[in-house]
Amino acid sequence: MSTPLKRRRSLLWLLVPYVFFLAALPLVNRVHPVVLGIPFLFFWMLLATAVTPLAVWRAHRGDRGVRS
Repeated sequence: MSTPLKRRRSLLWLLVPYVFFLAALPLVNRVHPVVLGIPFLFFWMLLATAVTPLAVWRAHRGDRGVRS
């Protein structure tokens, strides 16, 4: 029998939004690099908002087999 942590490893995908929104924020808090005509920080938040549902979907899909 595997340990609960190994069985639920797919839930680590839920850390992706945390890293995008909070942990990396001090690193990307810049105004001068402009991407697609918007400041880099806004671009980063837009990217993080787009990636969050994908990470949650991946965690849900990976955890589906654990539920009984």
